[in-house]
Amino acid sequence: MPARRYVPVTAKFWITQAGALTWVAISVILSQPWLHDLSQVVGFLPALLIITFVAYAPGYLVAFLAVGLLLDRQPPFKVADPDLPVTILIAARNEAPNIGMTLRYIARQEYRGPIAVILVDNGSTDGTTDVARAAAEELKLDFVCLREERPGKNFALNAGLPEVKTPYFMTLDADTLLHPLAVKHIMARLLSSPPDVGAVAGHVLVRNSRENFWTRVQEWDYFVGIASIKRMQGLYQGTLVAQGAFSLYKTEAVRRAGGWLDAIGEDIVLTWKLLESGYRVYFEPTAVAFTTVPSTGRHFFRQRSRWARGMFEGIRTVYPWQQPTYLKKFLTGVDLVIPVIDFFYTLVWIPGLVLACFGKYYIVGPYTLLVLPLNVAMTLIMYNYQKKVFGRLDLRVRKNRLGLLAYVLVYQLIVSPVSVWGYIQELFQMRRVWR
Repeated sequence: MPARRYVPVTAKFWITQAGALTWVAISVILSQPWLHDLSQVVGFLPALLIITFVAYAPGYLVAFLAVGLLLDRQPPFKVADPDLPVTILIAARNEAPNIGMTLRYIARQEYRGPIAVILVDNGSTDGTTDVARAAAEELKLDFVCLREERPGKNFALNAGLPEVKTPYFMTLDADTLLHPLAVKHIMARLLSSPPDVGAVAGHVLVRNSRENFWTRVQEWDYFVGIASIKRMQGLYQGTLVAQGAFSLYKTEAVRRAGGWLDAIGEDIVLTWKLLESGYRVYFEPTAVAFTTVPSTGRHFFRQRSRWARGMFEGIRTVYPWQQPTYLKKFLTGVDLVIPVIDFFYTLVWIPGLVLACFGKYYIVGPYTLLVLPLNVAMTLIMYNYQKKVFGRLDLRVRKNRLGLLAYVLVYQLIVSPVSVWGYIQELFQMRRVWR
């Protein structure tokens, strides 16, 4: 069988740009009647601005994502069965019901090397430390438990960092369960990568997806939306968030970056500082972990507003134009556009949707559906890819039609306004809440 022809990352980037810009050009041509009609109501420049941020810009980003997914070919591991020591660093606050199970899944790892566990109890009042120590003793884990009273995940992680004695360490949330091959695969990816790769983001999926409506719809967001974005960013060697829930780092790289800053999106800020320092950040889709997602609207809103604030913190910490390569400048620069799209979606598109319900199609009408085929194509591409990943890991994609329907039809109606609230919180430096 002939070897597949290698296409350089830079060539893939420009092919993807060409595909996205072609889609925008087609959209501009087809939307001329829409632009004309809307101009009669609000004027040409406001109409052009509205259509740009409710149609052209989202269409460009979705097209860029879809073409990138088609071009992505994850290279095989050069080091397929690593045995180097690694440390797992866990920050926990009132996690007594979860920490025992998390440690049990660590103990079940199919990894040849030694695994040390450092738990930092961040002021728990429910006996988290006692439960963790009992479980670690039963499971015969190499285990150290520390305590950090200052509330904040960054303080807990920074308290644990000096205790890391291995060249590589992982962060793991206290309610996140590792697939048996998770440590093996994430270590294999980092050890198979060039020396300037400083971190690898793991593939986080939803653990409690059958709990209720909120968890069902988030299952599709993690399975399709978040995973596809990380795959595209990983393709261009600049995954923007090595998430604290499950990621692998080079210990020296994190120490040089100064650890985790006092930020609500501490993992985002750290990742951007690693990128600024010249490190690349990869994503490994076969290193899977299952995390508990918010099961109430209140907790979901808090989480997503925190994520939005964290993105702003990353931008303010390292401006996109300060990143060292054009690929990193582009990927981080996209995050300058996302808040603008969210504002227009919340303040223009949603009111336009209400008007459309009454037969007024000035903003939302047939032409706004131009991006729908791209969304469907991206979902199908990612779904088929995820099925292959699951097959390699002996996992099964569970049926969740209600969650898929809600994800496609109403999810963005919820997420964009919540994100806008997060941006406002950060702009006005409102009180931060860790959970």
